Amino acid sequence: MNKVKLSEIANIKMGQSPSGETCNEVGEGVALLNGPAEFTSSYPVPKQYTIDGKRFCNKGDILFCVRGSTTGRMNWADQKYALGRGLASISHKNGYEYNHFLKFLLYSNLNALLNAANGSTFPNLTSDILASFEMCVPDLKIQRSISIFLNSIDSKIELNNQINAELESMAKTLYDYWFVQYDFPNENEKPYKSSGGKMVWSEELKREIPEEWELHKLGDLGNFKNGVNYDPSNPGDVACPIINVRNISSSTYFLKNEDLDIVYLRMSDVKKYAVHNGSIIIARSGIPGATRLIADIAENTLYCGFAIHYELENLDYKIPVFFYLKSIEYQIQNGSGGTIMKNVNQLTLNALNVSLPRDKGLILAFNNLIKPIFDKISLIQNENQKLTELRDWLLPMLMNGQVKV
Repeated sequence: MNKVKLSEIANIKMGQSPSGETCNEVGEGVALLNGPAEFTSSYPVPKQYTIDGKRFCNKGDILFCVRGSTTGRMNWADQKYALGRGLASISHKNGYEYNHFLKFLLYSNLNALLNAANGSTFPNLTSDILASFEMCVPDLKIQRSISIFLNSIDSKIELNNQINAELESMAKTLYDYWFVQYDFPNENEKPYKSSGGKMVWSEELKREIPEEWELHKLGDLGNFKNGVNYDPSNPGDVACPIINVRNISSSTYFLKNEDLDIVYLRMSDVKKYAVHNGSIIIARSGIPGATRLIADIAENTLYCGFAIHYELENLDYKIPVFFYLKSIEYQIQNGSGGTIMKNVNQLTLNALNVSLPRDKGLILAFNNLIKPIFDKISLIQNENQKLTELRDWLLPMLMNGQVKV
C-alpha cells in the first residue's frame, strides 16, 4: 500500500456556475448540474441547461458534491454536463476502468475528507483540500481488479433498478387501463368502456364513470393519522425504527425495514403510532403528497410527524387506493396549504373521492394481476439491499488489502 495525494491518482475539476441569463429549462445548450437535487441512486436527472457552460465533466466521471450539508454525495456522469460550483468531477488518471475503485476509495475515506473541509456550519471542499488529501492505495493492478469487481456489483444493482422501473410502469399502466380509462374486462372479457359499457356522469368528479361503480370518500374507507412528533431530549425506553422524509424520498413504491433511524419512545406511543404491512404512508412536508406502501417492516416501526398513516378498513381496496393516491401526488402537493413549506393535512385527504366498482370480484381480479408484480419489485429490492450490504462489508477489507478479488 502506498500513501498518495488524491491529485496524484485523479483528475479533479471544480465546477463554475454560468451566469443566470444563459440558463434555461427548455433544453437549449448543455445540461447543467448544480448539486444533489438532480441526483438519483446512480445518474443525475438535469433540470436546467446553459448555453454558456464554464466547466464540464465527461461521461463516466464521478460527480462529487463539494458544498453544503450534502458534501460528499456522489453520482455517475452518464453524459457530458456543465458543472455548477456545488459540484466537482473526479476521474482516475489511468482511465475509466479504474473509476469504480476511485469512487469507493473516496467513499471509504469520506469522514476524514469531510473533517478536512472548511466552513462554519456546513463543510466546503476546495480544490486544494481535495488535491492534497492523502489516502493509502494498492498498486495499479489491484486497483483495476477491485474496480472491475465493484463495477459488477453496481451494474447488477443498476440493472435491478431498471427492471423495477419497468415493473412499476407496467403496474401503473394496468391501473390506468382499469381505473382511469375504465377499460377493465367486462363479462365478455372485452374492454368495458371501449365496448360500449354504460357510463354515468359524476358531478363530484366532473367526469363519467361506469354505471356499476360508486364514489367513496377516503375518510369513509379508512383512517388517517399524523405521525409521532418525538423529542430526542426526552427519550422513552423502547427502541423503534422510524420512517422519515429521507426514507420516503429515497423510494418510489415501497418502504422497507432498512436504513431507518432508531428513536426511543414510550410504549404508549409505540402502540398508537406503529405501522403495519400494507399500510399507506403519505408525506406531509418535504415532498408533500408522496405516497408509499409499507413492506417487510419490523415490529415497532413508527411513522414520524412528517408523514400521515392511512389504514384501510378493507385491505382489498389497498392497491387501487394506493394507485389513486400516487396518481394525484402532484395535485395533493399543489392543493395543500402552507406558505414556506406546503403541508398535506387529514382534512384534504379525508375529502378526496375515489371511484371503485361495486363488484368486489373486479377488485380482487385487479389485485391478482398486480400482486405478482409487487412481489417481484419487493424481491428485487431485497436483492439490491443484500448486494449493497455485501459490497459495503467487503469494501474496507478490499481497500486495506485484507482480502483480494
